[in-house]
Amino acid sequence: MNPYVLTVFLFSLGLGTTLTFASSHWLLAWMGLEINTLAILPLMAQHHHPRAVEATTKYFLTQATAAATILFASTTNAWLVGEWSITHLSHPIAITMAMMGLALKIGLAPLHFWLPEVLQGLDLTTGLIMSTWQKLAPFALLVQMAPTIDPALLTALGVLSTLIGGWGGLNQTQLRKILAYSSIAHLGWMVIILQFAPQLTLLALGTYIIMTSAAFLTFKATMTTKINTLALAWTKTPTLTTTAALVLLSLGGLPPLTGFMPKWLILQELTKQGLPLIATLAALSALLSLYFYLRLCYAMTLTISPNTNNSTTPWRLPTTQTTLPLTITTTATLLLLPLTPAIVALTH
Repeated sequence: MNPYVLTVFLFSLGLGTTLTFASSHWLLAWMGLEINTLAILPLMAQHHHPRAVEATTKYFLTQATAAATILFASTTNAWLVGEWSITHLSHPIAITMAMMGLALKIGLAPLHFWLPEVLQGLDLTTGLIMSTWQKLAPFALLVQMAPTIDPALLTALGVLSTLIGGWGGLNQTQLRKILAYSSIAHLGWMVIILQFAPQLTLLALGTYIIMTSAAFLTFKATMTTKINTLALAWTKTPTLTTTAALVLLSLGGLPPLTGFMPKWLILQELTKQGLPLIATLAALSALLSLYFYLRLCYAMTLTISPNTNNSTTPWRLPTTQTTLPLTITTTATLLLLPLTPAIVALTH
């Protein structure tokens, strides 16, 4: 792709998200979401591969449906109540419709079906943008809407997402699909806590973005897209293979890694709010996710290559990719847990 065209699309992507962040009016927020969607579509289809074009089409139809639902919900609210402000969404029908539209936009269960399929059709860089940056604008709206949404709906969506995100990833061999189910599970954790402590939702979103970036950049550096080729990754970058296992465990939420922080704080808050059953369900669903992360760790670092030699052994060539973002995100993924008290003090 022409670098000037690429720059325009990336700036448009940033503009769409910033517009949604800055708006308090539903129409402006909707415009931001639309600019965001239209800017990422050419990036998704840039390789002209049939799978990429299929994924782009699926993504476009899903996002268009979600945006239409959000616009319809906000217009309904304006018609019935006479209020366009995001924080004053007060009619129950409009609130539920807007919530379901945003759930479809980010891929919350039971509206998650498009996410694994779309992510599987993309290259790792565009997949990274879709898994991280594309979640920011809808979450900005969700956090503003949080006080008005029915708590039972949020809890149901959150618990369902954590369970489906755990179950769905168990049977996968493609890394991008596994990361998609991981995304669904993490989104579930964020939505469960949204009604009680929105600052914890933002903390969970921040740590999720850091950890997912580290995972995507690791797979990009080793050029692996399925479990079979993970076993041969050590021939290229032995050090990176070691840290990759820890990154995956951090995504699973194991102490003493960064991924443990949001899970720990969310479970603590749920217990404080008198919801031990929901907290237990969420914690058990984290075990499902941990199982498929452990599968990846096992394939990557705990097997001797010739025993699982189902792929051609790659050449050990020096990488031409920039490694600074990978280094920063991996370090943050592994070492932020001791800063928990400071982060909690800042967010409260």
